[in-house]
Amino acid sequence: MSAPARTAGHVRPRARRSWARSLALHTVVIVIAAFVIVPLLFALVGGFKDTSQLSTNPFGPPSPWVPENYTVPLSSGSFWRQLLNSVLIALATTLIVVGLSAMAAFVFARFAFRGREFLFTLFTMGLMFPFTVAILPLFVLLRMLGLLDNPLGVILPQAAFGLPMTIIILRSFFRTIPREVEEAATIDGCTSFGFFLRILLPMARPALATVSVLAVVASWNNFFLPLVVFNDPNWWTIPLGVQQFYGQYSSDTARILAYVVLAMVPALAFYSVAERQLIGGLTAGATKG
Repeated sequence: MSAPARTAGHVRPRARRSWARSLALHTVVIVIAAFVIVPLLFALVGGFKDTSQLSTNPFGPPSPWVPENYTVPLSSGSFWRQLLNSVLIALATTLIVVGLSAMAAFVFARFAFRGREFLFTLFTMGLMFPFTVAILPLFVLLRMLGLLDNPLGVILPQAAFGLPMTIIILRSFFRTIPREVEEAATIDGCTSFGFFLRILLPMARPALATVSVLAVVASWNNFFLPLVVFNDPNWWTIPLGVQQFYGQYSSDTARILAYVVLAMVPALAFYSVAERQLIGGLTAGATKG
């Protein structure tokens, strides 16, 4: 057999393996996407039906269309109040957790002092305790401080429980910044805080965007803590609003589907805008060095 023939014979199996691997990868991606997209489409279309249509024709198009399932909640003041409450709590939580974590991560990453690793380990131990474990002492503490039915009763605990993961992410990123950059800033008369504020934070923008997205999503999806803290309906968030709506219209499945879709739209819109920042921040720390 000639050399070109042997080369072609080796290339063909390799190309077939590559094609099979690509096909398997695309199949897995399509299956996973179907598990996510199909329920969303079912809820979206089902919200335009009534409950009898869902029983007789669950997967077909609405006939007739019932847009009132969407328009009635949108014309309700309670839905918009719950939406604003969720936005307020999420933004306040994010500002606190990112601000405090950035300063703590800067100290852990750029300063050497006795007990540094021990203190950092204490922060990382916070990842070992589920939020639900602390709910009873946390409720007693919030009641003693008068923070029940107060947005701070949700914002401060959320920020506290968000610190460990955020500090770990930011510390890893801050440690990738070359020492030469800090030394050059020091020679130019920049203080440690000036270096942190004027140089390090702008360089860490991808990592800050990443932890901000994670903090917003975690706060938006939090159900248990607002349920414990808020008795006043005026402070209910979107997850509590969904639960209340389900309890009120438990027999009207189509209307519940429409409300759930409306509750998901802000989070999906935010994630679609922040997706690039999230992926860029997660990969930036891995590629620096």
